[in-house]
Amino acid sequence: MPGPERQETDLALLLRAARAAGEVALTFTGPEARVWDKPGLGPVTEADFAVNDVLHDILRSARPGYGWLSEETPDDKSRLNCDDVFIIDPIDGTRSFIEGSGTWAHSIAIAHHGKVTAAVIHLPARDRIFAAEQGGGATLNGSPIHTGQRSALTGAHMMAPKPNFEPRHWKVAPPEVRRAFRPSLAYRMALIAQGRFDAMLTLRATWHWDIAAGTLIAEEAGAKATAADGSELVFNTDTPQSPGVLTANPTLHAAVRAELA
Repeated sequence: MPGPERQETDLALLLRAARAAGEVALTFTGPEARVWDKPGLGPVTEADFAVNDVLHDILRSARPGYGWLSEETPDDKSRLNCDDVFIIDPIDGTRSFIEGSGTWAHSIAIAHHGKVTAAVIHLPARDRIFAAEQGGGATLNGSPIHTGQRSALTGAHMMAPKPNFEPRHWKVAPPEVRRAFRPSLAYRMALIAQGRFDAMLTLRATWHWDIAAGTLIAEEAGAKATAADGSELVFNTDTPQSPGVLTANPTLHAAVRAELA
């Protein structure tokens, strides 16, 4: 018979791990934490590694047969042979963490044959836990959330880096939108799920650990999440990146895609 820990659902496991990760992360003071630079990837702190360790201990001990893909762990290609894989960003928004801001998150997901089936985005400094499981809807701190229903692109509230609005990225001209930004990609996707913003877009190649959890949470809230070129997001690939990300309700998603070059 399976042990009692195996009876815990995948989502319950991710929630338990996320809360433990938050407790560890909050023991560090961002501006005082030791920082290293990862060439091509940006800064990493001792808190990133500490959170990665606690997540690895909790998650892999509960599901030893699942693969592991984390920003802070050397990639083990054996994950490609696993039906299920954990996809982890211990601290998404490390620069925000270093600055002492609370806009950083633990992004934790499980993908089954390339599709995310359970996901948690935890912002411990803001006491927010976004969660979803396939077919079960999306929640914020246990309450259901739903994406917004805006259909018009002009005037939409869009989260995107400023370079995304260079004319070369658009067929005619950049759309007239209200631009906003958050340092954590996972949090941006969660805010679309919550309906606080209308769309999020990034055109740069995007690591799977930044967007796996946000993809399911957004979709379960009623949004459409794809690569920026409109292609399907498939996770746990050999090179764990997608060509950007676009997330919005289906109507607005189509409106953005129609304008992108």
